[in-house]
Formats: sequence, C-alpha cells, structure tokens
Amino acid sequence: MSIYVGNLSYDVTQDALSAVFAEYGAVKRVQLPTDRETGRLRGFAFVEMGSEDEETKAIEALDGAEWLGRDLKVNKAKPKEDRSGGSFGGNRGGGGGYNRSNNRY
Repeated sequence: MSIYVGNLSYDVTQDALSAVFAEYGAVKRVQLPTDRETGRLRGFAFVEMGSEDEETKAIEALDGAEWLGRDLKVNKAKPKEDRSGGSFGGNRGGGGGYNRSNNRY
C-alpha cells in the first residue's frame, strides 16, 4: 500500500518528506514524480511505509496539516489506472493527417 501526498511545495525534497513521515513509522520509499518535459516536480508524492498501521497514523496526522506554506492532502493512494484504452480512449484511427497513398491531407 502507498500514501498519496498532494498539494506539495515545488521546493520539497525526498529527504525532507521522508523525515516528516518518519515521525509516524518506518519510511520504505518516497517518490516525487517530475514533469517529463520540464523536469519540475509535479506537486505530489507517494510514500510507502513499513506497515498499514503506520500509514494510517501518518494519514490521520498529516491530512490537512500545513507544511512549507501549504495545506497537505494525504490519503491512501488509489491503484494506478489502466490507460491502455477502454471505451473512451486508446488508439483510435481516422480523422485528418497525412495520407501517403495519394499525397493529400
């Protein structure tokens, strides 16, 4: 299980975030996703702790708490959604583009 931490300052570091969560138990891993194009932090993180009890304590204590000038949003992370398609996505053909067969748009 993992904890989602939202509304983070863009100046946060893995070490600082780990230290905050370490007050509630053993921190196994901290992930700070970055934007692919800019490399800038995206303003949220995922924290994995040693046990579910530790995660629950951290969530209860830190959700809504102010840290680095921001009110944190802390809850259990939801499983990653499958982005492979489904009824409203995926690789749908058609519509515009360059047509090589007759060199027209």
